[in-house]
Amino acid sequence: MAAFGTVFMPYMAFTTFENDQWSEATIVASDSIQLHPGAHVLHYSSTCFEGLKAFKHADGSIHVFRMDQNLARFNQSSRLLSLPNIDPTQVSKMILDIVEQYTADIPEPPGSMYIRPTHIGTEAAIGKAAAPSTSSMLYVLISPVGDYFAGGAKPLRVLLDETGMRCAPHMGMIKSGGNYASALGPILAAKHDVQADQILFCPNGDVQETGAANFLLIDGNEIITKALDQTFLHGVTRSSILTLAADMGMRITETQLSVDELLKRAAKPNVEAALSGTAAVLTSVGTLIHDGKEHAVGSGEHGPSTLKLRQALNDIQWGKAPDKFNWLTKVG
Repeated sequence: MAAFGTVFMPYMAFTTFENDQWSEATIVASDSIQLHPGAHVLHYSSTCFEGLKAFKHADGSIHVFRMDQNLARFNQSSRLLSLPNIDPTQVSKMILDIVEQYTADIPEPPGSMYIRPTHIGTEAAIGKAAAPSTSSMLYVLISPVGDYFAGGAKPLRVLLDETGMRCAPHMGMIKSGGNYASALGPILAAKHDVQADQILFCPNGDVQETGAANFLLIDGNEIITKALDQTFLHGVTRSSILTLAADMGMRITETQLSVDELLKRAAKPNVEAALSGTAAVLTSVGTLIHDGKEHAVGSGEHGPSTLKLRQALNDIQWGKAPDKFNWLTKVG
């Protein structure tokens, strides 16, 4: 299958906000949109998005994973960017309608249909650097994706960066393109300089998140991760993994984690570290790079707890385990 997120279904769900109201959603071609060159989004980055997936079960039914939580975060991002408030009922129907149109194109597990709701400010006004867009556009793109781990996945190499930040602290909870752009330069430099797969941003020694995923440290029966605040993205996969771990009897510690403590714990033989996100679910971190030195995390290989938690989440997504937390929304 083609690279993740490069194949799109030919139609998408679409609506606009004009004159203080949302238009009736329609299905339109997904190969283009009409946008004024002075649109607010192009100059002042008034944009946010979500990423979620629909899965095909063995009986042929289709289910969207954790749509309600993604829509709550989508609404929060829109509000924090001073974009028009979304209508969650309308957007949920847009998602279900466009996915239902392409049920035959949804790959079997471990593949899925990736869903990308996107909200952008469209007002043509290049003088509004300090004012919000009064109009906007919202569309739902969908993209069939295969196994993220096709061909095998090596544990990641992650650079610890104590000087930089993924984004401005007050922007951390917003899933906005600007935050990803902010992290791109440092990530590319880390790949070039030390062959790192990602950067774990740790401003002033405070372990936060990578450019595109949350960070979890697993020490025996305990999962340690940063407590929720406004400086980083509140991952839906992070929330799901912590819920599953607690259900398995693991202890969840949400707290400040310093680089010094991280490296100290990582040196222990049975410790694991992982990154969580919609695309890869849960991916093992095998090596931490800090001050020019490489530190293996535990054995440096895939950890059993990481693999167990990822499988538990996949089993619910794929319909192989009961949906005991009501995370699935059936399509059709």
